Order: sequence, then C-alpha cells, then structure tokens
Amino acid sequence: MTEHSFPDLLIALVALLLATKLLGVLANRFNQPAVVGELIAGVLLGGSVLGIVDPSDPVINALAELGVLVLLFEIGLHTDLKSLVKVGNEAMIVAVVGVILPFGLGYAVATLLGLTAVPAIVAGAALTATSIGISARTLSDLGRLHTPEGQIVLGAAVIDDIIGLVILSVVSGLVGGAAITVMGVSVTTGIAVGFVVAAVVLGSIVIPPVFRLVAQVEASGTLGVVGLAFAFLLAWLASSAGSATIIGAFSAGLVLHSTPQRSAIEKATTNLGHFFVPVFFASVGAAVELGTLVDTKVLAIGGALIVVGVAGKFAAGFAPFWFKGDKALIGIAMIPRGEVGLIFARMGLATGALTSQLYSAIALMVLFTTFVTPPLLARKIAAAPRDADSDRPGEGGIDDLVAGAVREKSAVPVNPADGEVASPKEINPPE
Repeated sequence: MTEHSFPDLLIALVALLLATKLLGVLANRFNQPAVVGELIAGVLLGGSVLGIVDPSDPVINALAELGVLVLLFEIGLHTDLKSLVKVGNEAMIVAVVGVILPFGLGYAVATLLGLTAVPAIVAGAALTATSIGISARTLSDLGRLHTPEGQIVLGAAVIDDIIGLVILSVVSGLVGGAAITVMGVSVTTGIAVGFVVAAVVLGSIVIPPVFRLVAQVEASGTLGVVGLAFAFLLAWLASSAGSATIIGAFSAGLVLHSTPQRSAIEKATTNLGHFFVPVFFASVGAAVELGTLVDTKVLAIGGALIVVGVAGKFAAGFAPFWFKGDKALIGIAMIPRGEVGLIFARMGLATGALTSQLYSAIALMVLFTTFVTPPLLARKIAAAPRDADSDRPGEGGIDDLVAGAVREKSAVPVNPADGEVASPKEINPPE
C-alpha cells in the first residue's frame, strides 16, 4: 500500500465528491437510483481506470467506514421499531432462508469446481449476508423503504448481518485452525443478538431524558452533534462487544426514532451524510479490478457464485408464503452483498484461505450483485402500480441523504420569522 501526501488526499476527495455527484445526477436522469452513478464513479476513479482513489488507503477506508455508520444511523432514525416488529416473522424467515440457501449452494458449486473445504466454506459464507446499506439506500431512492416489503427487507438485512457476524467468527476460527464448538458459536450469537436488544431496551429508558436536557442548551447544532456522538459511541461499544459497528449505529437510530428531537438530529446527520455516504459507495466501486475479468478461472468461479448467490436470495423473498405483498421485490432487494461480502473475501485473503484468484472471483460476485440490484429494483418498481403506502422520495431525512434526486429546494418556503419550514397548510392554504 502506497503512502499518500495530504495534497494527494485532497485531490482524490475533489475527484470523488464531484464524480459521485455528477454521475449520481446522471443516473437519476436515466431513472436509476443515484447509488448506481456513485458505484460507477468509484470504478472510474479506482486503480483499474484512473487510479485516483485507492480504497485500501487508510484515510479513504476510514471515511468510507464513517459513511456506512452515518447511513445506518440515518436509516435507524427513520425505522419505526413497531413497524419492524409487525413484519418480524416474515423478516426472520426471509433472513434464515437467505442465509442457508446461498451458503449451501455456494459451498456445493465451489466444491464441484475443485476448491478444497476451507476456501469453499469461505466462498459460501461470502454469499450469506445482505448489504443493508445498498438495499436500504436503493429502496429509499425509489420510495419503497417504508412499505411492508421495505420493512421486511430492512429487518431481514439486519438479521442477516447478525447471522453473518456469527458465521464470520466461526469461519475466522476455522481458517485459523481453531476448533469449532457449540459453546463458541452460542456465545458469538448471544453477543450479537444481545447487544441489539440491550441497546434498544436500555437506550429507550436512559437516552430520552438525556436529550431533553441537551435540547435546553441554546447552541446551534448541539443536538445533532450529541446524536452523532451517541451513534459513534454505540458503534464502538458494538465493536468492543464483538459485534459489528454498523449494528451499533443502526441501534442508535432505533433508540432516537421516537424522541421529539429527532428532526434536529436528522438534519445534522443528513448534512454530514452528503459528504461521507458517497465516499463509501465510491470505495466499493473502486475495489473493482477490471483486469481480473479476463481470467477464465475467475470468471468460472465468479459466474457460478453469482448464479447461486442471486438465486438463493431471490428465492428467500418467497419464503414467507403467507405474505400477500410483492415477494419478488423482497427477493431482488435481498441480492446485494456489498461491504459485508467483501469483508468475508478480505478475511479469507488475509488468512491465506483464499488465493488472489479466488478473492477476485468472490469480489466479482459481490460487485455484480451490488451493481445489478438498483436497476433491477427500479425496473420492478416502475412496472408496479404505486399505492398509498409508498414513500415519496426526496422529502427530507433519509431520502434527502440518499436519493440524490434533482429537485428545487425553494419549493418548500421558509418562514423568516422563526427559520422553520412552512407547513403544507401555510404553503397551500385551504380555499
């Protein structure tokens, strides 16, 4: 890894921010989610094309990780836990089937293609988790995050990540030569699940009074700063407890969802997210090594993993047979592996369980599923009738943060007397 000077970092950020914004807007013009443009921007700026952005650079990697935390915190802020609980059974069955099927199919095809046991297990494990960042971002872009289907996907992706953490821990021990025990797996599972439950239960009791006190501090931006600090604190606590930082950030958002101060926290998070979130998606795209696509072995293994990876997650959308909504939409939204799949691949490469070829094959699967999901969802939703439960994209909060829609801000006037956004009745008074 090459060390870069501060001026090099500055020019990389200039290129990254401008490219993600321009290509995000261009994607919107072609009726695609902005995330597609941001991923393409990353590919163009990465080592395979222009070589301006190095996703392995410690600073770029840290900024990308912050982008994930900000995005997941914002998603948590807009997630009604009661709505999530309502689709809990559906989300659980989608998550469990969406782990078992891809893992089993991935291990089987990897073995048939000549991989030994440990690399085949790593390949299968890389197929298990769904990228909550990609799925939630795209559904928000398209105005479906708060529908029953969107809530099932969100819940299933969270459960997927928890199961994925357990699998990652087990696989890490396996490639390191450690013995896999029922007790070890149970402890890992208990930590991951227990953290989310404890954070939500205890946080819902302790945090609201704290933020009532913070709200009394007459200093601009105080609520937003404290809210973000709380998200980063829970992310750190989650990591320290053996869970994932994204689980902590999402839990922080869940806790603050019902607080009266949510809108002020959301505003600060949205403003920060305009910088950090595109860095994350561009870094995923920059990890693409286009040169590996000419290697026949990489193409064979990667292609097989793509087929079983897409099929397994899509089939999982139909697992809750009693659900009357759009199962195909759920199945498509569960396809992307994103950053979680890359974590498995990097772990396998670092421990020697994967060769560079096998790593490229898994990375090819991860990136293909990440790139293909947004346009597939866009086509699926465009072909479906819009109902009253749908979101309206681009109206503040998570939509403002992730949609990238081109719209006139002046359409919502501001009351100069108090600086507040005028209500719909003030904008359009009844006749």
